[in-house]
Amino acid sequence: MPVLNRIADFAPEMAEWRRHLHAHPELRFDCHKTAAFVAERLREFGVDQVHEGIATSGIVAIIEGQGDGPTIGLRADMDALPITEETGVPHASTVPGVMHACGHDGHTAMLLGAAKYLTETRRFRGRVALIFQPAEEDGGGGEAMVREGILDRFGIGEVYALHNTPTVPLGRFVTTPGPIMAAVDTARVKVTGKGGHGAYPHSCIDPIPAMVSMVNALQTIASRNVNPLDEVVVSVTEIHAGTANNIIPETGWFGATIRTFSETVRMQVKQRFEEIVAGQATSFGVTAEVDYELGYPATVNDPDRTVFAAGVAREVAGAAGVADDAGREMGAEDFSYLLEKRPGCYLFLGQGEGAGLHHPAYEFNDEAAPFGASFFARLVERAQPV
Repeated sequence: MPVLNRIADFAPEMAEWRRHLHAHPELRFDCHKTAAFVAERLREFGVDQVHEGIATSGIVAIIEGQGDGPTIGLRADMDALPITEETGVPHASTVPGVMHACGHDGHTAMLLGAAKYLTETRRFRGRVALIFQPAEEDGGGGEAMVREGILDRFGIGEVYALHNTPTVPLGRFVTTPGPIMAAVDTARVKVTGKGGHGAYPHSCIDPIPAMVSMVNALQTIASRNVNPLDEVVVSVTEIHAGTANNIIPETGWFGATIRTFSETVRMQVKQRFEEIVAGQATSFGVTAEVDYELGYPATVNDPDRTVFAAGVAREVAGAAGVADDAGREMGAEDFSYLLEKRPGCYLFLGQGEGAGLHHPAYEFNDEAAPFGASFFARLVERAQPV
């Protein structure tokens, strides 16, 4: 069964909603205008309940089906990124320095499309909980909504989400059982020595050689400490020190991102990171302060729910349009907090060629929206048939 005819009928409406959201992006938890737009559409559709202000600007909306049954959760993220847009489209961002460069405008439009269809048809039992979440890009809105109790409050038994990807052909679904996206941690290391004149290094304690040695040594975590079969990334992405070529600085600092899948490996990497920095600091006679922050956990799909979700995706995209054992990605996603508490599945939806995610020229492909909305709708009807 391809894209649902009724959803195909209002595809132009989804494009209008998406383009409105694209023109009015908001950051982190400050998604109040986006949430107001979403709530207005939901009430127009006739959903049964709209609960606003969750995790500052999040929404959970409830659609009642036919008769008693469980509650299935469908999630879309709403926030944008601090990027200056370079698409040149008529509906480009009207907010300087902010744009929807990751397709959350499209995710929101797809879930609104599914909501419109499900409210009209109600060919399912139990309930659907539509989760519109702020602060996926920065701030952990998923964690905040879980912490505020949405899963227990609304009796949500399982959860699903989609994310677009420009690297996959239009309308093709990609997922995998078990871990699909990595945990993401960050570290900031401040190194302090003794500053002075660049011509007299013997009277100083230079933090720069210490930092260089630390950065090099940290690469041995992946190559020599972690089992080669356990994926890990330790990337030093910032290094800052000095103000002039004739001054040895007093201090410097560097920052890193760390990606893992296993919680055991995650803790192993943290321990080795801190040990290596401390050891190198001692050898160079400097002091080092490590601020190591544990971020989003790994996104782990329930194997049974993944088989089910992939089967639904095949109804929309055909057998050849679904890759259900596609492997893992080192990116991160705060839908992980929902999947820690409830079984479910996270999938990618192809949108064809175009600029990559988080790029200033990125633009969500509106032709992908009917595929995503149809998937959500059929997922509910298959999971909770009348």
